[in-house]
Amino acid sequence: MILTNGKIVTADKAFSVGEAVAIRDDKIIAVGTSSQVARFGGPGVKIVDLKGSTVIPGLIDAHLHPESASVSELDGEIPDLHTEGELLGWLKDQVAISRKNEWIIHPKLFFTRLKELRMPSISELDRIAPRNPVFLNGSFGGMINTAAMKLSGITGNTGHHGLTRDKKTGFFTGIIRASAFPLLKLPPDKKLTLQEKLDALHNMLKRYNRMGITSVCSGEGDFDNYRMYRELYNKNKLTVRVFQNIILGKGSGKPVALLCDELKSCGYATGYGDEWARIGSIKIMLDGGILTGTAYMNEPWGERACKVFGIDDKSYRGIINYTYDEVLSIVTMASEMNWKFAAHCTGSGSVDMLLDVFNEVNRIKPLKERRFAIIHGNFFSRDAIRRMSELGIYADMQPAWFYKDADALRLILGKRRTGSFHPYRSLIDAGVVINGGSDHMVKWDPDMSVNPFNPFLGMWAMITRTTSRENVIMKEQAVTREEALKIYTINNAYASFEEEIKGTIEPGKLADMVVLSDDILTCPANRIINIQSEMTLVGGKIVYDSGKFLQA
Repeated sequence: MILTNGKIVTADKAFSVGEAVAIRDDKIIAVGTSSQVARFGGPGVKIVDLKGSTVIPGLIDAHLHPESASVSELDGEIPDLHTEGELLGWLKDQVAISRKNEWIIHPKLFFTRLKELRMPSISELDRIAPRNPVFLNGSFGGMINTAAMKLSGITGNTGHHGLTRDKKTGFFTGIIRASAFPLLKLPPDKKLTLQEKLDALHNMLKRYNRMGITSVCSGEGDFDNYRMYRELYNKNKLTVRVFQNIILGKGSGKPVALLCDELKSCGYATGYGDEWARIGSIKIMLDGGILTGTAYMNEPWGERACKVFGIDDKSYRGIINYTYDEVLSIVTMASEMNWKFAAHCTGSGSVDMLLDVFNEVNRIKPLKERRFAIIHGNFFSRDAIRRMSELGIYADMQPAWFYKDADALRLILGKRRTGSFHPYRSLIDAGVVINGGSDHMVKWDPDMSVNPFNPFLGMWAMITRTTSRENVIMKEQAVTREEALKIYTINNAYASFEEEIKGTIEPGKLADMVVLSDDILTCPANRIINIQSEMTLVGGKIVYDSGKFLQA
């Protein structure tokens, strides 16, 4: 195939631009002017006239959850709620169609994304749903009503640190932390056959293709997840390349030493596989989340946060799931066994703790080229950025979080503390590699998902520093268009140790490319968010086509 008469943005070291690109089998064989590449034409060669359109390297999402996302709306669309009124209205509608004692569950609701910045009170939930148990799940915290407590056997005598009580009355407020989720007698998850899971996963990957995504890092899973992708490949249905992270210890309750022993005998390590599916990083969940007030901060959350999240401890800094020594044991083991290591850290305190561990491990075996990563991070102080640069630690970030959450966090934490929230410019200037991802896990729409997986939305947010409420926050931390494109292409290829085979449009690399509906380098900035893929190619095969260019 030859793509000709276009603008080929290679994203190579010189950020050179060509007019045409030639593909043989699954590789790029030439990039240059249309006349230079024309010599590769001949019988059986498909010629695609780009009519001046821009082509970029295939986009890579550095962190998402295709497995959970793929099945999240099999039984119906999950509502996209923006106000408390919309939430209460949805609850009323659910009560009207539900039987007595039937659970009403929103699987991923972050109340800090509601306009009012508050969760309904337990009395409001009880008034709307007196006979139906309600669970509003926010991953690291949530809200339940009285019916949910009764059905789950939670009484006034139940003692659990994950259940919040009113300081004056001693009654439960309905606010629940993730540690108490196991107390809830929730209905069992719908059982799906392996084929149903594979079909759902294949369909989700095709949705990613429509957005120009050609590779992903599956943020957490196990070796069964990896084998699912191998099965899709064997069935010729894998249309996205996968770097599969392996979560260590989530929900297992096993001692860290035992988890490390199990990992040593698993037979896998980072990089196992091929260019279609590889084993990724070992990952741990170090703290909670910024949207539930459970991220571990380097100073107390503060008075405003206590009010928003129902916290009655002024010294509260969030939650931390591992001790320093436990993290040190895991990271040391990962380093010794040549695993890439990454940790879910959402607060400044967990970032600092992890960097302390990395620094100690670095004394034994240098980490500079190991590409260890801090997943999310969110808050990076000047000192943290300096240490990341010195140690070669990558910042695995989700720009849609800035888009969705910067306004709320500024109200909750204040201007000073949000000054270190998603400081892209400072990270790049210090030489820290930023990886761009979405953390997509619920809903199928690229823009309306709880964490949108539209990469152009992510790049637009980094370039303009504009939030969902149309505020521009810390404009000085903006990146250039070229930098944003590198973050979603070659930087993410570096993160999976695959920069020699993908991430740029250069001869010898895999033919993963996207033909765009607009020129991301020159179009008005407000149009970047609306860019779409007209054609997505993975390994030279067209996996999505809008119909604009494909010829018979």
